Amino acid sequence: MKKIKNFISGKVDAVSLNYIEVDDPSKGEVIAEVVNSNDKDFEKLIESSKKGFKIWNEFTPLKRSRIISKFKNNIENNIDNLAKLVSLEHGKTIEDAKGSVIRGLEVVEFACGIPHLLKGDFSQNVGTNIDSWSIRQPLGISAGITPFNFPAMVPMWMFPISIACGNSFILKPSEKDPSCPLLLAELFTEAGLPDGVFNILNGDKTAVDMILNSDDVSSISFVGSTPVAKYIYKTAANKGKRVQALGGAKNHLIVMPDANIDQAVDGIVGAGYGSAGERCMAVSVAVAVGDIADDLVQKIHDKGTTLKVAPWTDNTSEMGPVISKQHKEKIENYISSGISDGAKLILDGRNLKIQGYENGYFVGPTLFDEVTPEMTIYKEEIFGPVISVVRVKNYEEALKLVNDHTYGNGTSIYTSDGEVSRNFTTNCKIGMVGVNVPIPVPMAYHSFGGWKQSLFGDHAMHGEEGVRFYTKLKTVTSRWPKSIQSGPEFVMPRN
Repeated sequence: MKKIKNFISGKVDAVSLNYIEVDDPSKGEVIAEVVNSNDKDFEKLIESSKKGFKIWNEFTPLKRSRIISKFKNNIENNIDNLAKLVSLEHGKTIEDAKGSVIRGLEVVEFACGIPHLLKGDFSQNVGTNIDSWSIRQPLGISAGITPFNFPAMVPMWMFPISIACGNSFILKPSEKDPSCPLLLAELFTEAGLPDGVFNILNGDKTAVDMILNSDDVSSISFVGSTPVAKYIYKTAANKGKRVQALGGAKNHLIVMPDANIDQAVDGIVGAGYGSAGERCMAVSVAVAVGDIADDLVQKIHDKGTTLKVAPWTDNTSEMGPVISKQHKEKIENYISSGISDGAKLILDGRNLKIQGYENGYFVGPTLFDEVTPEMTIYKEEIFGPVISVVRVKNYEEALKLVNDHTYGNGTSIYTSDGEVSRNFTTNCKIGMVGVNVPIPVPMAYHSFGGWKQSLFGDHAMHGEEGVRFYTKLKTVTSRWPKSIQSGPEFVMPRN
């Protein structure tokens, strides 16, 4: 049985003898064990991170950039290997896994520009012979707690920017798919990153709590469900840490009567069923405006029935399994709830069996029609391949649906009307918005983050927001006095 350990001071390491099983979700079989770290592991990791920060903070931004650039090259040379690890332990298709690695790589590319991104502001003669300037300095030890659905991309939204800013970084990846982050750490070390700058702590909630309660950790970055995001934010903030905690989502895609219906259907199906719906940017609610609902539902149904559900080893697979047996059962319970609440089940993904993979955690594409805001399947994040169609009379009702929902992560509108589009992008209370784009995930040089119950903290992730989050601003006011002093001043300085 493969034993997956921590990564501390540039090498694989573990003190704890307790391990957690790691499954292949396509087969429903245990394929590895990952260490469940204890306090001795954490002590070693903290000491390593302290030493790493002391060394790394002395590197100039340009020297850091050169090492990050070599890391970028290492990732590019290992995209297939990284993607295979993602697919094996998560279950998503190999092309989807490659895409997620590349989206993470884009943040590494952005971090290569850190010398420019850390430039401060300078003002001459803010007072007579007095100059003032600002500089950004690292926080110290930063930490990231990442989810199972993107074991490559989400960590790379965090640690490259933090490390580029001069911090050392502790990554606590999901215990469900921990292998890819370990390979990333090894590739970073091979690029010349000093030992202790990037460490990985594996484990369950105990490992999370050790990070949250440590006086040595200055900031926490998190992506996961809203209940856990609230816990992370409250616990870490009470310890005086800087926190960005991204929570759940219920992303609406509005289809206007003037939309290209086929493009909208392709967007809904791809964004709703891709990666088995296990994306925080998945489309889970399709809002049909006016008299297009019947046509929209029929076309989603037709596309859904032809979707190829298979293990990642099948190159023709369009959708793989969900992450675990427990999650499969949770999704199926939501489907039952939708039926009980009166929604019309158009496509049922329960009881899907694939020959040779009967024990795999597969849930087929599922489609509900005539869903209403009072239903559980509308209110809660399912995180599976379940799409709910809500019918509304007009654009105003559609906008109200979006704005009234608890979550505010992402949304999209499909329309040919520029005026409607402009009104929607201006007035929707959502952090990330798409126009005729189903998954509006910002590029690395912009920032990722939602509103309302989808983000706790003041900063979104990556882009310049990431640089601000992982640095402290310092403003210096300086005067070089003449040799002859005029005596003390007792009034507020004036220009």
